[in-house]
Amino acid sequence: MMPPLENAEREHLSGYQRRDWSIVDYQMYEHAGSALSFRGPAPRLKPGEYATCLGAAQTFGCFCETPFPQILQQTLGFEFANFGYGGAGPRFYLRHPSLIELVNKGRFAIIQVMSGRSEDNSLFRSNGLEYLVERSSGARVAADDAYRQLLETYRPHGLPAPVARALRVFHGPPEVRQLLRETRDNWIENYRALFEAIEVPIILLWISKRRPGLHHSGNVFWWWQRYDNVHAMFGKFPQLVNAGMMNALTGDVAHYVECVSSRGSPQPLYDRFTGERTTVDTANDRPDLSQRWTHNPYYPSPEMHEDAAAMLEQACRAFLSARSQ
Repeated sequence: MMPPLENAEREHLSGYQRRDWSIVDYQMYEHAGSALSFRGPAPRLKPGEYATCLGAAQTFGCFCETPFPQILQQTLGFEFANFGYGGAGPRFYLRHPSLIELVNKGRFAIIQVMSGRSEDNSLFRSNGLEYLVERSSGARVAADDAYRQLLETYRPHGLPAPVARALRVFHGPPEVRQLLRETRDNWIENYRALFEAIEVPIILLWISKRRPGLHHSGNVFWWWQRYDNVHAMFGKFPQLVNAGMMNALTGDVAHYVECVSSRGSPQPLYDRFTGERTTVDTANDRPDLSQRWTHNPYYPSPEMHEDAAAMLEQACRAFLSARSQ
């Protein structure tokens, strides 16, 4: 567990640029209105002459030279401002009205379906980011570690071993089930608040290796919530988000685009200076997640960004042509 935050409102400033420098230059810049750093090049943001993209690391485009906002910009000849931010959930953007103001000065917005683990509940405060703060102690902890500890404390007693295991896997700790209900309800509430704050048309983008109605961990899909371990419980990105949560949102947006793809994943990593295969130490971004990657197993691959851009193109053209008529 990490020490308490000196300032509880401090943002987690992603170390993607430092971590991935040998592979991609993200051309990071600081947005003056929010004091947050985003992927560049810095957009011009002439009112009515740009679209905005809100989301997490998948919109930012980790390990991708040309993420879907930039592909759309090149394809459509129209500026797309990439405001993707590592670990973000909907509440993160609600906390930054200067970003909402920029969204509303644009033509339309693409909003990614972000993880459910970046949400508050009765035990943890998130500030809309994946780093959580324990309400009782003020200690800072990654979401995976926080929920792993809760799952590991659940030990059904007085039952045959097969029954106890089945309870752990398919029922889980009652307190964790309650936290997940709170978390999912807050996620829906914050998305609805975000949609209400945005005055321009919205395209809601699902980009994932799974469909909303399926849980997916490892190479296995299933229809029900499991509690084997924290990764099984969260599932593949967007973690914790299910079909019911999506059904609560899709009627509130102008378009819903569902991109389910694993093309090009896992993505081999190459040094952009030498062209040779390379290894990335994830501790250069998150010391608590120290791993050495020769492939990108988590974030959308460049091919997945191409798939997302292709699926978004028609809806984007509709907004651009409607304004020109």
